[in-house]
Amino acid sequence: MAIFWFATVAIVLFGCLIVAFPLFKRSDVRDQAARDELNKAFYKDRLGELAQEADAGLVGNNQEMVNDLKQSLLDDIPETYSVGKAPNAAPKAIIVLSMVFVVVVSYSLYLVYGGLKQVQDWHQVSARLPELSKKLMTESSQPMTEQELNDLTLALRTRLFYQPGDAMGWLLLGKIGIASRDSNTAVDAMQRAYKMNPNSPTIQLGYAQALMTSQEESDHNLARKLLQGLIEQGYANLQVLSMIAFDAFEGQQYQRAIEYWQQMQRLISPEDERYAMLEKSIALAKQEISGKTKDISQSVPVTVSLGQGVVVKPNSVLIVSVHTPDGAPMPVAAARYPASQFPVKMVLDDSNSMIQGRKISDLSAVIVKARIDTDGNVSTKKGDWYGESSVVKLGQPINIIIDKQFR
Repeated sequence: MAIFWFATVAIVLFGCLIVAFPLFKRSDVRDQAARDELNKAFYKDRLGELAQEADAGLVGNNQEMVNDLKQSLLDDIPETYSVGKAPNAAPKAIIVLSMVFVVVVSYSLYLVYGGLKQVQDWHQVSARLPELSKKLMTESSQPMTEQELNDLTLALRTRLFYQPGDAMGWLLLGKIGIASRDSNTAVDAMQRAYKMNPNSPTIQLGYAQALMTSQEESDHNLARKLLQGLIEQGYANLQVLSMIAFDAFEGQQYQRAIEYWQQMQRLISPEDERYAMLEKSIALAKQEISGKTKDISQSVPVTVSLGQGVVVKPNSVLIVSVHTPDGAPMPVAAARYPASQFPVKMVLDDSNSMIQGRKISDLSAVIVKARIDTDGNVSTKKGDWYGESSVVKLGQPINIIIDKQFR
């Protein structure tokens, strides 16, 4: 910032010199000399004409006319003019005022059109980089807002411009891309971090997570290879196992998905709410293996996706609920799912009913709502992202995009 202001001062001073220089050097002497030469030339020409007129007998008193010509030449000389003495330059007050005018106009134009407010905001955001980075990396009670993500992105890109070899900076930028559903930014940033430090398990996991958001099958294959490598290194935490299990289930490798979900269960206690969700996932995979399919006409097939800019806090839970066509707040059925990978597909039926005697199959049409619960308390909604469908006939596929947030 100091360099910037020093540069502006240098430029403005240069402008002041350009304006003031002509005022130090007046052209009066040159103008006076040119006028004297012109008068001399006129005087000589007129003397020649008078001589010719006298020879021709046209002038009676030639000497008197010569004297008049000399007198007119003397009258043209300024009273204050003295030979060999140059007139003074412009007064100092005019020079000072001119320079002040240049300075005032220059900085006034910058304040109006130079984006000073944006520059100040940029420096303030850059100063908040440690604070925003910590909030993204830790499981704080309050998820990051879209504006905070934008600020963190700006601060990070500024830092990476000056320190392009910062692998952890690229890793953090990749996590922002994942959180904001920006696959291109996530993959590119994680790839840079991986090239700088390919042996870091944290970077390997981040790179695999970014590749999973891509639409390219080659990226998914590379992600599977990275995740399998982490397993072989003994880096089998819940996040790694969850990503592998979800990918296996999506690829219809149900037995493999069950094995990884069971490994996850061994890493947590039965009292953990995630344990029950894993049980449901295992049961669903076993149902697919056994070939027991649901009667689609009496169920609600749902696909839940995230909109642009939606931030999912780690360990959040996706709650999907089925409501009567009049939009009654009390759901007829509901289910909970891990909010780790999107889009999420599920089928709700009578087994998900919440009220005895009320079944999904009794309805002819439904409204489906989806919400990402960030604090584990379904009664609190502030900061949660949500979306809902219109009234849809029972049995028809429903697509929900989560893109709104409770304030």
